[in-house]
Amino acid sequence: MRTFIAVELPENIKKQIEQLQAPLKRTDAFVSWVKPTNIHVTLKFLGEVPEEKTNEVLSATQKALEGSRKFTMDLKGMGAFPDIKRPKVIWIGTGSGQENLSRMAERIEEEMEKIGFPREKRKFSPHFTIGRVKSLRNIEKLMELVKSSDFQTERIEVDEVVVMKSQLHPAGAIYTPLKKIPLTA
Repeated sequence: MRTFIAVELPENIKKQIEQLQAPLKRTDAFVSWVKPTNIHVTLKFLGEVPEEKTNEVLSATQKALEGSRKFTMDLKGMGAFPDIKRPKVIWIGTGSGQENLSRMAERIEEEMEKIGFPREKRKFSPHFTIGRVKSLRNIEKLMELVKSSDFQTERIEVDEVVVMKSQLHPAGAIYTPLKKIPLTA
């Protein structure tokens, strides 16, 4: 089953992202917009995990997060990967809390490597994907909005990490939590 490890967002932040996406959608750029209910920060994408390896993944994630404490973070700014001139992914960045996310991602990376998952070659860059560019048609107007955005949320508490199953469907991915791992107080 297709699996990843993530931090989810509270409903009020998802609603703010939905409001942010509305004018972006009106640019008519050819972008596949991520449903706000599916927006998260991925700490580790595992890809297809055999059913019999699921418990090992859950245990390794639990071990990686031992001693990890709750923290606060906010979302801040927008950008594009690989860059604004050649966008493939539209994202919202993190303000505070980046160090905590990076530390958790590194520990998860180490534990997953021990059970046979290859290390990610790219440096971890905490972000929330809100759209995937399908064509550069009408992209200039969209990128102007992205560059000029001063989007920022209030601080939110991160108190758990989720191991998630992802099922791809024509209408979009369906995410199902396999395990929610609480962070310590």
